[in-house]
Amino acid sequence: MISIENLIVVSIYFTVRKCIEHIWLINQDQFLYPNNGWKTDYEFQNDCLTYTLFNNNIQSKYGVNHWIPFSENEINASDKFDSHFMISYISGKLIPNRYSILFEQKENKIFAKRDFSSEAKKVFDAGRELWRYYHVQPKHNVNASLYDIREHFQGRNDKGKMNNKSDNETYNELIGILRSKLKILSKKIEPKVYEYGFLRGIICHGSFSCR
Repeated sequence: MISIENLIVVSIYFTVRKCIEHIWLINQDQFLYPNNGWKTDYEFQNDCLTYTLFNNNIQSKYGVNHWIPFSENEINASDKFDSHFMISYISGKLIPNRYSILFEQKENKIFAKRDFSSEAKKVFDAGRELWRYYHVQPKHNVNASLYDIREHFQGRNDKGKMNNKSDNETYNELIGILRSKLKILSKKIEPKVYEYGFLRGIICHGSFSCR
């Protein structure tokens, strides 16, 4: 179960598994228990949190969406979100609502504003534009997740599978920009996956050392 106490660790392990493209050159690299370097690399931690926020399959129909990384004002939302957990978490400012209790046990430790790298900020910027565009649609869910937004624009085929693209060209452009910024961020994260020992390279490749 993901909680306020393990969110960063979960984000790191999610990102480590997802951010590196699986190609033949590295398909024998082994996942191992990492060294402790990541524990004091807060930029790496926040890069992984960013990657996770904008590359997940959270769906609001299965429960309260605690993963909205923006405030209502940032995306011109038509109503209040059910949860302000994520924006409170990353901004270091508690936005009270019925889920504020999630912060009670760790309030003093958690509430430090998270500083993001330039690459991560560009992902947030691209995501913000996508959320804004979604929220001007006539039919929208104020608590929509990224997956919900994709489903709204892309729809599903007769077999129930989400379509790869949308008929809405503005959406296609916005999601394309977001994905390109995520790809740049993942390339920034990739060397540290090896440096901190999450992955052990079997052969020499790129800028990574053999281990």
